[in-house]
Amino acid sequence: TKQTTTTTNKQTIIMLSNCIRRNAARSFMRSSTSQILLSNVCANDTFHSTTNTNYPAGSTCTPPAIASYSRSSTFEGHPLFVLHRSHSTFPTPKNGNELEKRRAFSALSPDVADLIRAEFESVDLNKDGKMDSEELKQLLRKHKPTFSEAEILEISELFYVGNAGKAVPFDRLLEAIDRIVASKDHNTEKTHTNSLGVGSCAAEYYYDVNHHQWKKDELDIELTHVEPETFSDKLAFNAVKLVRLGFDTATSWNGEITTKKVLQRVIFLETIAAVPGMTAAIIRHFKSLRYMERDGGLINMFLEEATNERMHLLTFVCMRDPGHLFRAAVIGSQFAFGSGFLLAYMISPKFCHRFVGYVEEEACATYTKIIDAIENAPENSDLAKWRTERAPKIGISYWHLGENGTVLDLMYAVRADEAEHRDVNHEVVEMKPGEVNPRYDPSLRIDAALKTYVRDMMTKGPKTE
Repeated sequence: TKQTTTTTNKQTIIMLSNCIRRNAARSFMRSSTSQILLSNVCANDTFHSTTNTNYPAGSTCTPPAIASYSRSSTFEGHPLFVLHRSHSTFPTPKNGNELEKRRAFSALSPDVADLIRAEFESVDLNKDGKMDSEELKQLLRKHKPTFSEAEILEISELFYVGNAGKAVPFDRLLEAIDRIVASKDHNTEKTHTNSLGVGSCAAEYYYDVNHHQWKKDELDIELTHVEPETFSDKLAFNAVKLVRLGFDTATSWNGEITTKKVLQRVIFLETIAAVPGMTAAIIRHFKSLRYMERDGGLINMFLEEATNERMHLLTFVCMRDPGHLFRAAVIGSQFAFGSGFLLAYMISPKFCHRFVGYVEEEACATYTKIIDAIENAPENSDLAKWRTERAPKIGISYWHLGENGTVLDLMYAVRADEAEHRDVNHEVVEMKPGEVNPRYDPSLRIDAALKTYVRDMMTKGPKTE
């Protein structure tokens, strides 16, 4: 009787188990939402998939069964649903070595790794089990519009340069992706070792070709201030405040704001603002030649900063042509400031970058005041017209303001530029020898691209061709 009862219990358990599996399968088939595995990413939120997943052609992967997951995770704020590995219906490994290999990841579950590997194989034209820069282009093109064509070309170039032209084996690439996803956000870290071993070679000659094409959320600038701590910092801060006081008084800036005052002020200031970047680039260029060493991409960054300030000037002079007296004042000021800044930079680059950082803080405040004046100007006034007046063609082209980009849009873009110069110059003061350009670190760029790739895989799945 005891044996009969045990047998009956076993049969009941098996029947219940089969019933649960059938119900789970039916629930999945009825659901319009598909879920994929991603576990142990970052402890915060739960992932919920909102779109169907298109699995790569030829993939042996099948959708996982519906199941619950007890641990909350987050991945850059994007909602995804996380399933436990034991509930997957992906093919079971045939041997122990394969099982151990699939479970070696700390962030990606074995099933997600299989899904990513299947997409790797779909672009592996030479069937060598490695990813080269050309194949990476094809991989990322499956994920448009998450990646634009310009971003794809940039990322593939950095991938090629960072690995000295070598292709990366799929296993190594998967391990790198796993470490990137599992790691905390390191965009603010001073030192960072790329998971793929990507070096800083590209920083010496390559720069962001999509720079200054600001997105809407990037135009919302916060007015920040770095408190002076050292004697050098305090000297730089007080020097900027003194110069600003004198210039504001001379131009009657604290009175009523008019279009004439705005253009007169910004044109004059931009003729001076383009000096520090070029001066820093020239001195650092000669230092790099003299010491026969890399500069970490700072030369390119400061050259670009100088070009950016010059573009401000060339755009504003399309709206007002300065007179002879104004031009003479520019020549004198440029000679005095240029000579002084050159001498100061040779003595103390840190002081100069802190000085520029404080200058850019004032520039952000100035453009914020201009923007507020335009937005709150009475109807039919000259300032109010800038809300609808089309910006100069050179500005529309440079900042990609759109066919109907206005002068107000232009002011927002210029302010975003100044905010970036503010942050970069303050950060350069804190840099240590051997560190890379804070604005454009190739290794961080690659990491961010791979993390975005995984996020896109999880939210909507790859596109098959």
